[in-house]
Amino acid sequence: MDDSFNSPIEKDEKLNKIIKLLDIKKLDIFILQRVSSIAWLTGGADTHVNTAVSDGAATILITLKDAYIFTNNIEAPRLLKEEGLENLQWKFIVNPWYKANEELENLTHGKKIGHDGLFYKGVDLSNELSWLRANLTENEVARFRILASACAESMQEAIENVQPGMSEYQIAARLADKSEARGVQAVVNLVATDERIFSFRHPLPSEKKLTRYAMLILCGRKWGLICSITRLVYFGKLPQEIRAKAEAVANIDAAMIAATRPGKTLADVFQEAQDGYQKYGYPGEWQKHHQGGVAGYEPREITATPDTNQPIHINQVYAWNPSIAGAKSEDSILIGKSGNEILTNIPGWPMIEITIGSKIIKRPAIWERQ
Repeated sequence: MDDSFNSPIEKDEKLNKIIKLLDIKKLDIFILQRVSSIAWLTGGADTHVNTAVSDGAATILITLKDAYIFTNNIEAPRLLKEEGLENLQWKFIVNPWYKANEELENLTHGKKIGHDGLFYKGVDLSNELSWLRANLTENEVARFRILASACAESMQEAIENVQPGMSEYQIAARLADKSEARGVQAVVNLVATDERIFSFRHPLPSEKKLTRYAMLILCGRKWGLICSITRLVYFGKLPQEIRAKAEAVANIDAAMIAATRPGKTLADVFQEAQDGYQKYGYPGEWQKHHQGGVAGYEPREITATPDTNQPIHINQVYAWNPSIAGAKSEDSILIGKSGNEILTNIPGWPMIEITIGSKIIKRPAIWERQ
Protein backbone atom coordinates (compact mmCIF):
# COMPACT_ATOMS: atom_id res chain seq x y z
CA MET A 1 0.00 0.00 0.00
CA ASP A 2 1.12 3.58 -0.69
CA ASP A 3 2.08 4.98 2.73
CA SER A 4 0.69 8.39 1.77
CA PHE A 5 -2.78 6.94 2.17
CA ASN A 6 -2.22 5.79 5.77
CA SER A 7 -3.84 8.78 7.43
CA PRO A 8 -4.45 8.92 11.20
CA ILE A 9 -6.92 11.73 10.49
CA GLU A 10 -8.95 9.50 8.17
CA LYS A 11 -8.86 6.69 10.72
CA ASP A 12 -10.10 8.94 13.51
CA GLU A 13 -12.82 10.44 11.31
CA LYS A 14 -14.19 7.00 10.50
CA LEU A 15 -13.88 5.73 14.08
CA ASN A 16 -15.94 8.73 15.16
CA LYS A 17 -18.64 7.75 12.66
CA ILE A 18 -18.73 4.24 14.15
CA ILE A 19 -18.87 5.59 17.71
CA LYS A 20 -21.71 7.91 16.71
CA LEU A 21 -23.57 4.93 15.26
CA LEU A 22 -23.01 2.98 18.48
CA ASP A 23 -24.49 5.88 20.43
CA ILE A 24 -27.53 6.16 18.15
CA LYS A 25 -28.19 2.43 18.36
CA LYS A 26 -27.45 2.25 22.11
CA LEU A 27 -24.77 -0.41 21.64
CA ASP A 28 -21.44 -1.09 23.37
CA ILE A 29 -19.32 -2.64 20.61
CA PHE A 30 -19.07 -2.62 16.83
CA ILE A 31 -17.45 -5.57 15.07
CA LEU A 32 -16.17 -5.45 11.48
CA GLN A 33 -15.26 -8.63 9.61
CA ARG A 34 -15.96 -7.94 5.94
CA VAL A 35 -13.00 -7.29 3.68
CA SER A 36 -14.84 -4.18 2.47
CA SER A 37 -15.51 -2.86 5.97
CA ILE A 38 -11.96 -3.38 7.20
CA ALA A 39 -10.49 -1.75 4.09
CA TRP A 40 -12.78 1.25 4.60
CA LEU A 41 -11.86 1.76 8.25
CA THR A 42 -8.12 1.20 7.82
CA GLY A 43 -7.64 3.38 4.77
CA GLY A 44 -7.28 0.51 2.34
CA ALA A 45 -5.71 -2.43 4.17
CA ASP A 46 -6.24 -5.70 2.31
CA THR A 47 -7.28 -8.59 4.57
CA HIS A 48 -8.55 -10.96 1.93
CA VAL A 49 -6.90 -14.33 1.36
CA ASN A 50 -9.72 -16.30 -0.25
CA THR A 51 -11.71 -14.28 -2.80
CA ALA A 52 -14.61 -16.71 -2.46
CA VAL A 53 -15.55 -15.40 1.00
CA SER A 54 -16.62 -11.99 2.27
CA ASP A 55 -14.78 -12.02 5.58
CA GLY A 56 -11.15 -11.03 5.92
CA ALA A 57 -8.33 -12.63 7.87
CA ALA A 58 -8.86 -10.18 10.72
CA THR A 59 -11.61 -8.79 12.94
CA ILE A 60 -11.86 -5.21 14.16
CA LEU A 61 -13.59 -4.52 17.46
CA ILE A 62 -14.50 -0.94 18.36
CA THR A 63 -15.67 0.29 21.75
CA LEU A 64 -16.37 3.84 22.85
CA LYS A 65 -12.73 4.12 23.97
CA ASP A 66 -10.61 1.54 22.10
CA ALA A 67 -10.10 -0.08 18.70
CA TYR A 68 -8.68 -3.61 18.46
CA ILE A 69 -7.53 -5.73 15.54
CA PHE A 70 -7.75 -9.48 16.11
CA THR A 71 -5.80 -11.72 13.78
CA ASN A 72 -3.47 -14.73 13.83
CA ASN A 73 0.27 -15.16 13.64
CA ILE A 74 0.08 -15.88 9.90
CA GLU A 75 -1.50 -12.55 8.97
CA ALA A 76 -0.16 -10.16 11.60
CA PRO A 77 3.33 -9.54 10.09
CA ARG A 78 1.95 -8.61 6.67
CA LEU A 79 -0.82 -6.43 8.09
CA LEU A 80 1.67 -4.57 10.24
CA LYS A 81 4.47 -4.18 7.73
CA GLU A 82 2.88 -4.15 4.29
CA GLU A 83 -0.59 -2.77 5.02
CA GLY A 84 0.79 0.03 7.20
CA LEU A 85 -1.28 -0.72 10.27
CA GLU A 86 1.64 -0.48 12.68
CA ASN A 87 1.72 3.27 12.02
CA LEU A 88 -1.89 3.88 13.03
CA GLN A 89 -1.74 2.75 16.67
CA TRP A 90 -4.23 -0.09 16.50
CA LYS A 91 -4.29 -2.43 19.49
CA PHE A 92 -3.29 -5.76 17.95
CA ILE A 93 -4.31 -9.03 19.59
CA VAL A 94 -2.53 -11.88 17.82
CA ASN A 95 -3.33 -15.54 18.44
CA PRO A 96 -1.68 -18.69 17.09
CA TRP A 97 -3.52 -19.84 13.96
CA TYR A 98 -4.62 -23.04 15.73
CA LYS A 99 -6.30 -21.31 18.68
CA ALA A 100 -9.65 -19.54 18.96
CA ASN A 101 -9.93 -15.85 19.78
CA GLU A 102 -10.62 -16.17 23.49
CA GLU A 103 -9.94 -12.46 23.99
CA LEU A 104 -12.63 -11.62 21.43
CA GLU A 105 -15.11 -13.77 23.31
CA ASN A 106 -14.14 -12.14 26.60
CA LEU A 107 -14.49 -8.59 25.30
CA THR A 108 -17.89 -9.26 23.72
CA HIS A 109 -19.37 -11.25 26.61
CA GLY A 110 -22.48 -9.57 27.95
CA LYS A 111 -22.14 -6.58 25.61
CA LYS A 112 -24.63 -5.08 23.18
CA ILE A 113 -23.03 -5.68 19.78
CA GLY A 114 -23.45 -4.18 16.34
CA HIS A 115 -21.75 -5.74 13.31
CA ASP A 116 -21.36 -5.55 9.54
CA GLY A 117 -23.44 -8.63 8.80
CA LEU A 118 -21.03 -11.50 9.52
CA PHE A 119 -20.71 -11.78 13.30
CA TYR A 120 -22.74 -14.58 14.84
CA LYS A 121 -24.56 -12.46 17.43
CA GLY A 122 -25.77 -8.90 17.86
CA VAL A 123 -27.46 -6.35 15.60
CA ASP A 124 -26.81 -6.37 11.85
CA LEU A 125 -25.88 -2.81 10.84
CA SER A 126 -24.60 -3.68 7.38
CA ASN A 127 -27.00 -1.27 5.67
CA GLU A 128 -25.88 1.62 7.84
CA LEU A 129 -22.24 0.74 7.24
CA SER A 130 -22.78 0.56 3.46
CA TRP A 131 -23.96 4.16 3.56
CA LEU A 132 -20.90 5.22 5.54
CA ARG A 133 -18.60 3.44 3.07
CA ALA A 134 -20.34 5.11 0.13
CA ASN A 135 -19.56 8.65 1.30
CA LEU A 136 -15.92 9.06 0.36
CA THR A 137 -13.29 11.25 1.99
CA GLU A 138 -10.93 13.35 -0.12
CA ASN A 139 -8.25 10.67 0.40
CA GLU A 140 -10.63 8.02 -0.89
CA VAL A 141 -11.52 10.14 -3.91
CA ALA A 142 -7.80 10.39 -4.71
CA ARG A 143 -7.47 6.61 -4.49
CA PHE A 144 -10.56 6.07 -6.61
CA ARG A 145 -9.17 8.26 -9.37
CA ILE A 146 -6.03 6.12 -9.52
CA LEU A 147 -8.11 2.92 -9.47
CA ALA A 148 -10.49 4.15 -12.18
CA SER A 149 -7.63 5.15 -14.45
CA ALA A 150 -6.07 1.70 -14.01
CA CYS A 151 -9.39 -0.02 -14.77
CA ALA A 152 -9.92 2.06 -17.92
CA GLU A 153 -6.39 1.34 -19.12
CA SER A 154 -6.83 -2.37 -18.38
CA MET A 155 -10.09 -2.49 -20.30
CA GLN A 156 -8.58 -0.64 -23.25
CA GLU A 157 -5.56 -2.93 -23.51
CA ALA A 158 -7.62 -6.08 -23.06
CA ILE A 159 -10.27 -5.21 -25.62
CA GLU A 160 -7.65 -4.09 -28.15
CA ASN A 161 -6.24 -7.63 -27.94
CA VAL A 162 -9.59 -9.31 -28.59
CA GLN A 163 -9.80 -11.17 -31.90
CA PRO A 164 -12.41 -13.45 -33.52
CA GLY A 165 -11.72 -17.08 -32.69
CA MET A 166 -10.70 -16.35 -29.09
CA SER A 167 -12.69 -18.10 -26.40
CA GLU A 168 -14.42 -16.14 -23.66
CA TYR A 169 -12.00 -17.76 -21.22
CA GLN A 170 -9.10 -16.31 -23.18
CA ILE A 171 -10.68 -12.87 -23.30
CA ALA A 172 -11.34 -12.93 -19.54
CA ALA A 173 -7.73 -14.01 -18.98
CA ARG A 174 -6.50 -10.95 -20.85
CA LEU A 175 -8.75 -8.63 -18.84
CA ALA A 176 -7.51 -10.17 -15.59
CA ASP A 177 -3.91 -9.99 -16.76
CA LYS A 178 -4.10 -6.31 -17.66
CA SER A 179 -5.79 -5.36 -14.38
CA GLU A 180 -3.70 -7.55 -12.08
CA ALA A 181 -0.53 -6.19 -13.72
CA ARG A 182 -1.62 -2.77 -12.40
CA GLY A 183 -2.26 -4.06 -8.89
CA VAL A 184 -6.01 -4.17 -9.48
CA GLN A 185 -7.88 -7.34 -8.56
CA ALA A 186 -10.59 -8.30 -11.04
CA VAL A 187 -13.29 -9.21 -8.51
CA VAL A 188 -15.89 -9.27 -11.31
CA ASN A 189 -14.67 -10.43 -14.72
CA LEU A 190 -17.54 -11.20 -17.07
CA VAL A 191 -17.36 -11.89 -20.79
CA ALA A 192 -20.02 -12.73 -23.35
CA THR A 193 -19.77 -13.14 -27.11
CA ASP A 194 -22.34 -13.03 -29.89
CA GLU A 195 -25.68 -14.57 -28.87
CA ARG A 196 -24.67 -14.88 -25.21
CA ILE A 197 -24.75 -11.06 -24.94
CA PHE A 198 -28.46 -11.23 -25.72
CA SER A 199 -29.14 -14.10 -23.33
CA PHE A 200 -27.36 -13.28 -20.06
CA ARG A 201 -26.88 -10.06 -18.06
CA HIS A 202 -24.21 -11.61 -15.82
CA PRO A 203 -22.31 -13.79 -18.32
CA LEU A 204 -19.64 -15.89 -16.67
CA PRO A 205 -16.95 -16.60 -19.28
CA SER A 206 -17.33 -19.86 -21.17
CA GLU A 207 -15.43 -21.87 -23.76
CA LYS A 208 -17.52 -20.30 -26.54
CA LYS A 209 -15.41 -18.65 -29.25
CA LEU A 210 -15.97 -15.13 -30.52
CA THR A 211 -17.37 -14.67 -34.00
CA ARG A 212 -18.19 -10.93 -34.21
CA TYR A 213 -19.50 -9.38 -30.98
CA ALA A 214 -17.94 -9.26 -27.48
CA MET A 215 -18.84 -7.62 -24.18
CA LEU A 216 -16.25 -7.22 -21.39
CA ILE A 217 -17.24 -6.27 -17.83
CA LEU A 218 -14.74 -5.41 -15.10
CA CYS A 219 -15.14 -4.57 -11.43
CA GLY A 220 -11.60 -3.87 -10.23
CA ARG A 221 -10.52 -3.62 -6.58
CA LYS A 222 -7.56 -1.73 -5.11
CA TRP A 223 -7.22 -0.35 -1.56
CA GLY A 224 -10.60 -2.01 -0.98
CA LEU A 225 -12.37 0.35 -3.37
CA ILE A 226 -14.18 -1.16 -6.38
CA CYS A 227 -14.60 0.48 -9.78
CA SER A 228 -16.88 -0.71 -12.60
CA ILE A 229 -16.61 -0.43 -16.39
CA THR A 230 -18.17 -2.19 -19.42
CA ARG A 231 -17.19 -1.99 -23.07
CA LEU A 232 -18.40 -3.76 -26.24
CA VAL A 233 -16.68 -4.42 -29.56
CA TYR A 234 -18.13 -5.60 -32.89
CA PHE A 235 -16.08 -6.95 -35.82
CA GLY A 236 -17.64 -5.67 -39.03
CA LYS A 237 -20.58 -3.34 -39.66
CA LEU A 238 -22.85 -3.10 -36.63
CA PRO A 239 -26.38 -4.38 -37.35
CA GLN A 240 -29.09 -1.72 -37.05
CA GLU A 241 -30.91 -3.64 -34.31
CA ILE A 242 -27.84 -3.55 -32.05
CA ARG A 243 -27.07 0.06 -32.96
CA ALA A 244 -30.59 1.13 -31.96
CA LYS A 245 -30.28 -0.64 -28.62
CA ALA A 246 -26.83 0.85 -27.97
CA GLU A 247 -28.13 4.35 -28.68
CA ALA A 248 -31.09 3.76 -26.40
CA VAL A 249 -28.98 2.62 -23.43
CA ALA A 250 -26.56 5.49 -24.05
CA ASN A 251 -29.42 7.98 -23.84
CA ILE A 252 -30.83 6.32 -20.72
CA ASP A 253 -27.38 6.30 -19.10
CA ALA A 254 -26.82 9.97 -19.96
CA ALA A 255 -30.16 10.94 -18.41
CA MET A 256 -29.29 9.01 -15.25
CA ILE A 257 -25.86 10.65 -15.03
CA ALA A 258 -27.37 14.11 -15.51
CA ALA A 259 -29.91 13.44 -12.74
CA THR A 260 -27.30 12.18 -10.28
CA ARG A 261 -26.81 15.43 -8.41
CA PRO A 262 -27.23 16.62 -4.81
CA GLY A 263 -30.85 17.35 -4.06
CA LYS A 264 -31.93 14.16 -5.83
CA THR A 265 -32.31 10.64 -4.46
CA LEU A 266 -31.40 7.26 -5.92
CA ALA A 267 -35.13 6.72 -6.51
CA ASP A 268 -35.27 9.94 -8.56
CA VAL A 269 -32.50 8.64 -10.82
CA PHE A 270 -34.23 5.28 -11.08
CA GLN A 271 -37.35 7.06 -12.30
CA GLU A 272 -35.24 8.65 -15.05
CA ALA A 273 -34.21 5.15 -16.11
CA GLN A 274 -37.79 3.88 -16.17
CA ASP A 275 -38.88 6.90 -18.20
CA GLY A 276 -36.02 6.35 -20.63
CA TYR A 277 -36.81 2.71 -21.24
CA GLN A 278 -40.42 3.73 -21.96
CA LYS A 279 -39.37 6.62 -24.23
CA TYR A 280 -37.06 4.53 -26.41
CA GLY A 281 -39.44 1.63 -26.82
CA TYR A 282 -38.13 -0.90 -24.29
CA PRO A 283 -40.53 -0.43 -21.33
CA GLY A 284 -39.94 -3.77 -19.61
CA GLU A 285 -36.15 -4.02 -19.89
CA TRP A 286 -35.42 -2.32 -16.55
CA GLN A 287 -37.06 -5.26 -14.78
CA LYS A 288 -34.54 -7.73 -16.26
CA HIS A 289 -31.44 -6.34 -14.55
CA HIS A 290 -30.59 -3.83 -11.82
CA GLN A 291 -29.68 -0.34 -13.01
CA GLY A 292 -26.67 0.19 -10.73
CA GLY A 293 -26.20 2.53 -7.80
CA VAL A 294 -23.64 4.03 -5.47
CA ALA A 295 -20.22 2.34 -5.40
CA GLY A 296 -17.48 2.24 -2.77
CA TYR A 297 -15.98 -0.81 -1.12
CA GLU A 298 -18.51 -3.11 -2.79
CA PRO A 299 -19.38 -2.98 -6.51
CA ARG A 300 -22.65 -1.43 -5.36
CA GLU A 301 -22.95 -0.31 -1.77
CA ILE A 302 -26.59 0.51 -2.45
CA THR A 303 -28.48 -0.62 -5.55
CA ALA A 304 -31.15 1.79 -6.72
CA THR A 305 -34.80 0.74 -6.79
CA PRO A 306 -38.05 2.71 -7.12
CA ASP A 307 -38.05 2.97 -3.29
CA THR A 308 -34.39 3.79 -2.60
CA ASN A 309 -34.64 7.24 -1.03
CA GLN A 310 -31.04 7.82 0.06
CA PRO A 311 -29.86 11.28 -1.01
CA ILE A 312 -27.07 11.87 -3.51
CA HIS A 313 -23.98 13.52 -2.02
CA ILE A 314 -20.80 15.16 -3.24
CA ASN A 315 -17.82 12.74 -3.27
CA GLN A 316 -19.93 9.69 -3.97
CA VAL A 317 -19.13 7.44 -6.92
CA TYR A 318 -21.96 5.96 -8.98
CA ALA A 319 -21.92 3.15 -11.49
CA TRP A 320 -25.13 3.11 -13.49
CA ASN A 321 -25.52 0.20 -15.90
CA PRO A 322 -28.69 0.39 -18.01
CA SER A 323 -29.00 -2.54 -20.38
CA ILE A 324 -31.22 -3.86 -23.14
CA ALA A 325 -30.75 -7.44 -24.35
CA GLY A 326 -27.64 -7.15 -26.52
CA ALA A 327 -26.41 -3.72 -25.31
CA LYS A 328 -25.19 -2.07 -22.11
CA SER A 329 -23.64 1.20 -20.90
CA GLU A 330 -21.50 1.44 -17.74
CA ASP A 331 -18.85 3.74 -16.30
CA SER A 332 -17.94 4.94 -12.82
CA ILE A 333 -18.73 8.62 -12.22
CA LEU A 334 -17.71 10.98 -9.41
CA ILE A 335 -20.24 13.46 -8.04
CA GLY A 336 -18.29 16.72 -7.83
CA LYS A 337 -19.21 20.13 -6.49
CA SER A 338 -19.73 21.69 -9.89
CA GLY A 339 -20.60 18.62 -11.95
CA ASN A 340 -20.10 14.94 -12.57
CA GLU A 341 -16.89 13.40 -13.85
CA ILE A 342 -16.54 10.17 -15.83
CA LEU A 343 -13.66 8.47 -14.02
CA THR A 344 -13.33 5.49 -16.37
CA ASN A 345 -13.24 7.39 -19.64
CA ILE A 346 -11.05 5.74 -22.31
CA PRO A 347 -9.38 8.36 -24.54
CA GLY A 348 -10.08 7.73 -28.21
CA TRP A 349 -13.01 5.39 -27.62
CA PRO A 350 -15.92 6.04 -30.05
CA MET A 351 -18.60 8.03 -28.26
CA ILE A 352 -22.26 8.93 -28.60
CA GLU A 353 -22.93 12.60 -27.83
CA ILE A 354 -26.21 13.25 -26.05
CA THR A 355 -27.61 16.72 -25.36
CA ILE A 356 -29.46 17.14 -22.08
CA GLY A 357 -30.49 20.72 -21.43
CA SER A 358 -27.43 22.87 -22.05
CA LYS A 359 -24.96 20.02 -21.52
CA ILE A 360 -23.49 17.38 -23.81
CA ILE A 361 -22.90 14.04 -22.12
CA LYS A 362 -20.74 11.52 -23.97
CA ARG A 363 -21.40 7.81 -23.57
CA PRO A 364 -19.35 4.95 -25.06
CA ALA A 365 -20.53 3.53 -28.35
CA ILE A 366 -19.89 -0.02 -29.48
CA TRP A 367 -16.45 -0.10 -31.08
CA GLU A 368 -16.79 -1.24 -34.69
CA ARG A 369 -13.59 -2.93 -35.88
CA GLN A 370 -12.97 -3.99 -39.43
